[in-house]
Amino acid sequence: MSDQDSNFGTFLAGFFIGGLVGAAVALLLAPQSGEQTRTVIREKGIELRDKASETAEEARTRAEKAVEEAKKKAEAAYEDARKRAEELAHLTRERAVELQSKGAEVVEEGKHRFEEVVETGKKAVRRKSGEAAEGGETAV
Repeated sequence: MSDQDSNFGTFLAGFFIGGLVGAAVALLLAPQSGEQTRTVIREKGIELRDKASETAEEARTRAEKAVEEAKKKAEAAYEDARKRAEELAHLTRERAVELQSKGAEVVEEGKHRFEEVVETGKKAVRRKSGEAAEGGETAV
């Protein structure tokens, strides 16, 4: 967008400079009387002013359209970013619940294994105690 504005500004500046140079050349080479030359200059000045007004109006209209388009694009980008953020937050909550559930399962499984190990240890102690009592040895 700024390249177009820059190109348009360059065109506009060239247009005005060309008009001034043309007017100066016309004054130097004009085979007319002073009154006729002043009349031509006045008419050309009015013509240039009108063209400049038209060009400025066109530029203003194009700028307004560009602003509206930019505003619409910005609103669309904002809405898209908002939706994506909501989706991400939802997915993050789901993942947290999933991880919490998985963690509870791991804790429960670890608790169950620990209980099995303790029970196995108790059985081993009882068995050793029973063997020691049968063999007449004292348990340490």
